[in-house]
Amino acid sequence: MIGQFQAYINRYNLLAEGEKVVLALSGGIDSMVLADLLLKTKVQFVAAHCNFHLRGDESDGDEKFVNDFFEKNDIQCFVKHFETEKFAKEQGLSIEMAARELRYAWFEELRQQLGYNKIAVAHHADDQAETFFINLLRGAGLRGLKGMLPQNGVVIRPLLWASRELIHQYAIENQIVWREDHTNAESVYLRNKIRNQLLPVFDELHPEARQGLYKSLEHLSAENELYRELLKEKLAQLVKSDGETQSLPHTSHLIPHTSFQLVFEWLRQYNFNTDQCRFIFDAMETGIGNKYYSPTHQLVIGRNELQLSEIKPVADEEFQIEAGEEEIVSPIHLRFSKFGKTANFVLDKSSQVAQLDFDKLKFPLTLRHWRHGDRFHPLGMKGSKLLSDFFVDQKFTEQQKSSVWLLTSSAGDIVWVVGWRIDDRFKVTNATKNIFVYQMV
Repeated sequence: MIGQFQAYINRYNLLAEGEKVVLALSGGIDSMVLADLLLKTKVQFVAAHCNFHLRGDESDGDEKFVNDFFEKNDIQCFVKHFETEKFAKEQGLSIEMAARELRYAWFEELRQQLGYNKIAVAHHADDQAETFFINLLRGAGLRGLKGMLPQNGVVIRPLLWASRELIHQYAIENQIVWREDHTNAESVYLRNKIRNQLLPVFDELHPEARQGLYKSLEHLSAENELYRELLKEKLAQLVKSDGETQSLPHTSHLIPHTSFQLVFEWLRQYNFNTDQCRFIFDAMETGIGNKYYSPTHQLVIGRNELQLSEIKPVADEEFQIEAGEEEIVSPIHLRFSKFGKTANFVLDKSSQVAQLDFDKLKFPLTLRHWRHGDRFHPLGMKGSKLLSDFFVDQKFTEQQKSSVWLLTSSAGDIVWVVGWRIDDRFKVTNATKNIFVYQMV
């Protein structure tokens, strides 16, 4: 297996001589086998272990196991603790996605701090097969069905060629110890259902079923690369640029069977989603003058072409408000007041007024326009929401998006989408002692 491991690394140029690696290490069989192979092939690496605190004592046991193993082998091991459930709730993410975001962000931070070259993760061929079926069920195209790449930026997957069975056999033969995660046997998440229920049935269909699937995934990956190159050439021929506007000829000028795919592949680069592309394609003959928006671009259906232009961001102006100020007149006219909460206090529900818990505010406050990726907790809602999604819910026009002001705390939290909605975290509650009022004039 060592020879196959080294050959795979060489085949995809995953590691150049002397490059240093941050190994993502859970303590499970896959990452422990990868650690053993890196040791035996003399790759310089450190281990990075995440404690997500999702399995109680088991999570702490994993951490101790990893620390003890690498201390014994004189390899540096870094450990990071995360409040995963809290982060997932705040960001409106599933536990799986929250853990993924947290770990990859930390791995990259650690890699840069150490000045290392790559991050190695222990995904293997069966992970690839599971990912294929997940994406298949979600309606993915070739990009999704091709699965994971041996290398994605600085992230490398040196075990992507190896099956779970081969990894297990190697671990037994080489007396490698590992930690079992009991949740892998639970068919709660979709990936586990595919692993524990679908793939065993798949194996029953044909003795070489998985090997055939692995080969198909390799072919899909290679064909995707070719498709991307040919697509790039085709779009370069068709798309015209006139200053700040790009244009793609109308569907009647394209090959009928490929026209939607071309429109889709062109527009997805500019943050249009699949449903939008379908609406645009269906409206191309009859919706002349219709406008569609992604977070970054505007598309107009012309008589003979689709016209695409970038949405110019509003100047990123910021205006600070100190705790003692009573009024500002620019960029918008606001008056401020502070008072102690009394028993006869009545909440003003006007969207032109923001009544906030003063003791939760961190000054100075800032007035600014929205930025892509902004999140807040709309009043009355549990968890966070992308501001762009809030705009969609409120049926904002592009002009409204560009002109709306946000009041933010010095910690960066959105306190008030001015004239629309306050953030639930700053609302007046029974525990509030002091109230700060912002009123639009």
